[in-house]
Amino acid sequence: MFGLGMQEILVIAFIILLLFGGKKIPEMMQGLGRGVKSFKDGMNGNGNLTPDPSPEERGDKNGNDNGNDVK
Repeated sequence: MFGLGMQEILVIAFIILLLFGGKKIPEMMQGLGRGVKSFKDGMNGNGNLTPDPSPEERGDKNGNDNGNDVK
């Protein structure tokens, strides 16, 4: 693994623990996981980045869809 042995990995982990503290690391990893998931969804086209506008946003005050949807 990149030429790193177990001792080097433990030293790096210990330094990260000292720098950020035990409570901050899980929050950082959770944010990193969400970012990776969002990136993967975006690459696969699974994420809908722009939601469909509501009837009010389209200008329809009665909530009707004006027959624009395909059935």
